[in-house]
Amino acid sequence: MQFTQQTVQCIGPSGLHRMAYTEWGARDNPRVLICVHGLTRNGRDFDALATAMSGHYRVICPDVVGRGLSGRLRDPAGYAIPQYVADMVTLIARLNVDSVHWVGTSMGGLIGMALAAQEGTPIRKLVLNDVGPLITVDSLQRIATYVGTDPDWATFDEALDFVKFVSLPFGPLTEAQWYHLTETSVVQRPDGRWAFRYDPRIAEPFKAAFGDKDIELWPIYDQIACPTMAIRGAESDLLTRDTWQTMGSRGPRAKLAEIPGVGHAPMFQSDDQIGVVRDFLLSA
Repeated sequence: MQFTQQTVQCIGPSGLHRMAYTEWGARDNPRVLICVHGLTRNGRDFDALATAMSGHYRVICPDVVGRGLSGRLRDPAGYAIPQYVADMVTLIARLNVDSVHWVGTSMGGLIGMALAAQEGTPIRKLVLNDVGPLITVDSLQRIATYVGTDPDWATFDEALDFVKFVSLPFGPLTEAQWYHLTETSVVQRPDGRWAFRYDPRIAEPFKAAFGDKDIELWPIYDQIACPTMAIRGAESDLLTRDTWQTMGSRGPRAKLAEIPGVGHAPMFQSDDQIGVVRDFLLSA
């Protein structure tokens, strides 16, 4: 199954911007699955999941603004959940559907939570991948050590080694999977050096959003009414076991699943991880 590359024009306080997305499956399929990536990643992270699900859904994998093939904001203050939610509402309007299912990894899960908590939300099923209504300060500080640093490398292999290093919590991946996650997230500049395919200014509001405390979003989570699954990497430092278990007993009372041998975050590259998502989304 091949994907097509599309764009949609969105608007924010600093003007218009373009959001790119990959589309899989039949365009006339009324069942739509939207898959949204983490802070510094992009929609191509979901290639394996989209391939597996494209026989059931029209699968849409956006590059959140500032990442991947999407445009960049003039004002970096816009790199925040309210702008991302607004962009996703524009995307869903472009798709011309009334309802969607949603898979969100880390930041993509926060966007999904915020949209699912709205009255009249189009989200009918929600998968939160290694994120929840309490985000630990330890994990935020770890992410802050590399996001926005804008490293570059002389060769693709150096970039590959760096991605492996900072993404070690993704768990055991094959060389081919690491290669794919790297080639879709870096770009060769005109000077010949390689760099990440995201705006380093996304770090500015991210670092300003937390101090020395955990971030708590329970009032948002408690407003979610659709069937929800919370997936946790068993070694995650962002979604603690206590928070994950509490997600199963309040708000939407999420169905819980845990992926062994993985931290933050499961990447749905293997059949067993994909099966967890597939079984939940396709269940009655």
